[in-house]
Amino acid sequence: LRDGSHRTHALTGATIWISPKERVETATIVIRDGMILAAGQNAAVPADARLWDMTGRTIYAGFIDAAADLGEPGSTRDSQSHWNSLVRPERRASEFPLPDRALTKAHRALGFATAHVVAGNQGVFRGRTCLLNLHDLPSLVACGPIQTLALDTLSGSYPASLMGTMALIRQTFLDADWYHRMISYQITHPGEERPEANKALAALADPFGIVAITRDELDYGRFDALAREFRLGDLTLLGNGLEYRQRARILAMKARVIVPLDFPDTPRVEDPSRVIDLSLESLEHWEFAPSNATALVAEGIPICLTPRGIAKPEETFWKNVRTAVGRGLSPEAALAALTTEPAAFVGASAQIGTLTPGHIANLTIADDELFTAQNARILSVWIDGKPYDTEAAEAPDIRGKWSLVWRGIQGPDAWEIAGSIKAPTLKVGESAIPLKLEKAKVFLFPSPSIFGAEGEGAARLVGHLDPEKHSIEGAGELPGGNPFSWKATIIPGTIKDDEDDKDSDLPVPPPFSKYPAGAFGIATSPFAPEILLLKNATIWTSGPQGTLEPSDLLVRGGKIETIGRDLSPPEGAVVVDATGKHVTPGLIDCHSHSAISRGFNEGTHAVTVEVRVGDVVDPTDIALYRELAGGLTTANLLHGSANPMGGQNQVIKLRWGGDAEALKFEGAKPGVKFALGENVKRSNWGDRTNRYPRSRMGVPQIMGDTFMAARRYESDRAKAAATGRPHRRDLLLDSAVEMLRRERLIHIHSYRQDEILAFIAVAREFNLEVGTFQHILEGYKVADAIAGIGAGASSFSDWWAYKVEVYDAIPHNGAMLHDAGIVTSFNSDSNELATRLNTEAAKAVKYGGLSEVEALKFVTLNPARQLRIDARVGSLEPGKDADFVVWNTHPLSGFARAEQTWIDGKRYFDLDTDQQLQNSALAERERLIALALPKRMKALAKKKKLEEVKSEGLNTTTATPKRLLPFDSLVECLSARRGLYHNGSNGHTCSTTDCCGR
Repeated sequence: LRDGSHRTHALTGATIWISPKERVETATIVIRDGMILAAGQNAAVPADARLWDMTGRTIYAGFIDAAADLGEPGSTRDSQSHWNSLVRPERRASEFPLPDRALTKAHRALGFATAHVVAGNQGVFRGRTCLLNLHDLPSLVACGPIQTLALDTLSGSYPASLMGTMALIRQTFLDADWYHRMISYQITHPGEERPEANKALAALADPFGIVAITRDELDYGRFDALAREFRLGDLTLLGNGLEYRQRARILAMKARVIVPLDFPDTPRVEDPSRVIDLSLESLEHWEFAPSNATALVAEGIPICLTPRGIAKPEETFWKNVRTAVGRGLSPEAALAALTTEPAAFVGASAQIGTLTPGHIANLTIADDELFTAQNARILSVWIDGKPYDTEAAEAPDIRGKWSLVWRGIQGPDAWEIAGSIKAPTLKVGESAIPLKLEKAKVFLFPSPSIFGAEGEGAARLVGHLDPEKHSIEGAGELPGGNPFSWKATIIPGTIKDDEDDKDSDLPVPPPFSKYPAGAFGIATSPFAPEILLLKNATIWTSGPQGTLEPSDLLVRGGKIETIGRDLSPPEGAVVVDATGKHVTPGLIDCHSHSAISRGFNEGTHAVTVEVRVGDVVDPTDIALYRELAGGLTTANLLHGSANPMGGQNQVIKLRWGGDAEALKFEGAKPGVKFALGENVKRSNWGDRTNRYPRSRMGVPQIMGDTFMAARRYESDRAKAAATGRPHRRDLLLDSAVEMLRRERLIHIHSYRQDEILAFIAVAREFNLEVGTFQHILEGYKVADAIAGIGAGASSFSDWWAYKVEVYDAIPHNGAMLHDAGIVTSFNSDSNELATRLNTEAAKAVKYGGLSEVEALKFVTLNPARQLRIDARVGSLEPGKDADFVVWNTHPLSGFARAEQTWIDGKRYFDLDTDQQLQNSALAERERLIALALPKRMKALAKKKKLEEVKSEGLNTTTATPKRLLPFDSLVECLSARRGLYHNGSNGHTCSTTDCCGR
């Protein structure tokens, strides 16, 4: 027995796209033994070739899914070699069980001949990818040198936070580097102990590229930082649809983007009770998402397109591709994103991606131009020269108007066939008669009335479809038994267009230019005069000059130059009359959890000093803008209090509109969060945790154990350096060593005096530098001990009795700590409280009798001293950063309002701009709602009858909506032709007869 299939094929008469830049009409493709032999108008047809008439067809190189999800085996801990179940780089997608026929058939139906299988649906290091040709039993093209990396977490186990995942990635790369250096060292030093075999670390030895699976717009920068730190290979981002917001960053990264085409549904703006909860950001994304690919290509960023992530790709993938084309993506760029770009990405440009002689004969054949013709369908996909018909080939589209010729009977002159491709119907008057399709046969059971014939029953017709000639020819029988023949021919230009709701019919929005998205995003840089002079203000310096009234403040180049009276403005200075205003240093919050992405607690282990808040700063957090409006300019972003030794902090300046790196306070001394009390021993958790320690006495013990381990680690590192033996870096112990060297401050969550004293003993034993005791609500009891180690106290102003260990808290605590000589501050620990720290400071006047000057220092100079940044901020002194706030009245007054907030001599907040941003946000919401309403109403009209529309809360009998919309200018249009809301303020007026008279 042998395979008698043809080995040589010639596909003739087609329009072929040899590449995205080369289109040839009436061309021939010659295939032999699964390879392309020739392609073009003058391609010679071998004598032994099987001929395929492809007249009217369009042929592309077989499409390549750059990030296919074709299933994977379940992950078991028993088969892993790394201690963490999320680290599985040794896995290879080429070793997964092959996807079943249903999956490969579904992918071929979308036109894909090849799939780049991105390994894994769960994990951080997910394993190597592979390239498959999508036969019924897929064949391996290549096992690519590409590793899949994601930022997943584990529920209840390490890592449970994004910052923990970042630490795990960093530690894994360091371990892999040490492992390979140790292997090499052992070869040259035979007496050395060989490290234990580890498949996971060994898999990270060879050079590899990265497919980075992103979840939000901030992940791009995180992967970029990792790639630069560890000098990883080419970085490709598996996008999330938000790339249009970060075009400049992605371009600077020189990364490729695999763009998902999962567009959001039209928001449900017809229901006022729902629309009020829609954020401006979500409305903006609905408008911009279909332009995402266009925006990236316009910047010169290489892209691939993928159906990954689409719930029903068979229904929406090509609709969304054409929507993207309608939004400005050229058909050539879209074709490249499915052929040449993914081929280059996977290193297979010499094999696939074009119809070039010598390439694998992977073809995608359609009945029209796929990227521009709305009804174009994929008829077959050829893989290695083997054809696979799709369902579209078996269910041809016969919708449109047909001219008819009858023999032996008088019938209508034309038919109009409508409905869907799979369920076409013949329109007869007001009725629709179903047609049945079985491959090339058309069965019709119409009423005899359409023929004007006598007799009872229905006439029966059957026809054979010739898709090449766009004709149906067949026979029939009348109810009386009289036979007849007939022929139908499509009338050119009447092919039925799909009535799918398309986003491409919306206006193309301009490039997205503000940051962050949503309300209060900034489209331009903050106002930053080179020279600024504030005149005649009451200036609270929080420094040696005290409070000056009235006085002037001169700023040059972002730094304070002079403070004094009657200063003359230098040439070119911007002069601001601040008469009657009060100017203070920018407020500083020594304990904040604002702007931290995806969890500020890595509470899965007792000691997690390796995790970094700096890895997960979120510059899009609206809390930052609100805090700016309250005069806050600097914040200490702290890990939570879930473990005795938590994560590393990040001091930031609230530079709204900048990215995560722009927020970081450059040069601030690093710190770390510790904690005592109920949280760390997990009071009231019962049997839900076995994590050590579970008692207060165990907390200082684990701290001491960690520092002793750090001393041994430091000693081992020194010995290794002396002998040249590779030393394994441990990020946790690195951080602990920094504390032992007093290079990293400790900020410790604390309440009870006994625990405070126990920790002070640890601090003395290991000579630790304690920046602050946080909360410290029983600090007044042990103030002398706190002062004895030079620690600061960052307290709540007047919180008490919210849990058992706080019962002895008193509002005089802050003043008493200050009087004991301790640098004392008040903090927020709250996004909301951080917007009014000035009135928190005022409580030190009421409770303790501090002067107003000293009270203000509780939120200015004192927290700056605690964070070791007082050389730059915290007071208004020459040479310091120009971080200041202009208040309308006395800053400690309950009526005080921050009118302007400046950072580094740049105005990041002022009331006039704020009002403009509010108005802009409201207007933009109205515009987008008005844009979405017609689409929603059209969708509702398709899906529901009039009674169902009424059940949605719309009144269809009067011009007044049942429920008021949140914007008065939105009016319900009620005519049968409209059935939508319009914006009454946009100049459009409905006539009384046409609509609602508005």
